[in-house]
Amino acid sequence: MADEISFDDFLKVDIRVGRVIRAEPFPEARKPAIKMWIDFGPEIGERKTSAQVTKHYTPESLTGRQVMGVVNFPPRQIGPFMSEVLVLGAADAEGGIVLIAPDQEVAEGERMH
Repeated sequence: MADEISFDDFLKVDIRVGRVIRAEPFPEARKPAIKMWIDFGPEIGERKTSAQVTKHYTPESLTGRQVMGVVNFPPRQIGPFMSEVLVLGAADAEGGIVLIAPDQEVAEGERMH
């Protein structure tokens, strides 16, 4: 378990719902990954990221899907690609990443409570 944090610390992490509007393979990545462009609604707009989610997802299966992402981390260079958001997931029993998403449709940009 990670160190205990205050509720104010938790509120600093801005986790929002976004919709994958475009996805494509990322062959230049060291480990198999997919590039995604995600719409986080009018306040935040479109952000891009890459994620090692190829065990359970293809670019085609990601397009149109809602995901959860941390939108207030600084951009990070991943090889030749600049990642602007951290998409959230959890590892299955074999280590494959399963994306975290709302179980019902919500508006893009909605903040996690």
